[in-house]
Amino acid sequence: MQERDVHLLRELGVMRVVDREQAKMIGPFGSTTRANARLLALTEARYLRRFFWGTVGGAKKVIYALAPCGAEIAGVPNRGPRRSRDQVLAADFFSLHQLQVNEVYGSIKYRPLPEGVTFIRWLSFHESLPGTTLIPDGYAEVDHAEKLISFFIEVDLGNENRTVWQGKVRSYLSYGASGSFTREFENAQFRTLTVTNSESRLTSLRTATAALTEKIFRFTTEERIKREGFWGRIWQKPKGDEREALIATP
Repeated sequence: MQERDVHLLRELGVMRVVDREQAKMIGPFGSTTRANARLLALTEARYLRRFFWGTVGGAKKVIYALAPCGAEIAGVPNRGPRRSRDQVLAADFFSLHQLQVNEVYGSIKYRPLPEGVTFIRWLSFHESLPGTTLIPDGYAEVDHAEKLISFFIEVDLGNENRTVWQGKVRSYLSYGASGSFTREFENAQFRTLTVTNSESRLTSLRTATAALTEKIFRFTTEERIKREGFWGRIWQKPKGDEREALIATP
């Protein structure tokens, strides 16, 4: 087994599922042909489990997760979805959501960063933050000009109503005010970055958030990230029309 293969297996301990394009990014695999060959080899060797989105007889998207042997080789927990080998699913909300979280993770860890910015770490959560009911989709730290910048990540696919979302906003505000964040992460402040699946959903969440606070939260869409990049001028506060970058650079 190549070191690149082991690296992919280790990253699946964080990412839980990947599609081919995400596997190419983290490998890295220089070509689609090479990525397909390695993913097939790892699947046939039972290090990966493969399943599909789509319909039987129709076009299907291939999704990969760790198999028990792969988790053992990589020395990571096997937290992927429990899907049968080569199972075909018409829909899979867990994997759809996780792939979008992975896009944020990949943007921060694997894609080019702004000048002077260094990736520090990413954390995934499998239980709530101390003293809260919050289970963020991720947490990232980067360094800019010798200053630690902290982000909690929320990926929203439009399935939470206004009441649920505002409860989450209140929980983040309480967590920030309690001092627990500073004790746990050794930083004075954080932002909560929310990535939505449409402009209309973004507007809805911004409006719901603005009723409670103008602080902490920043919003963007999956499409903006694809078009302009995670670090571009794509983020909006709860109030106001201006779009801004997360980090001001020359």
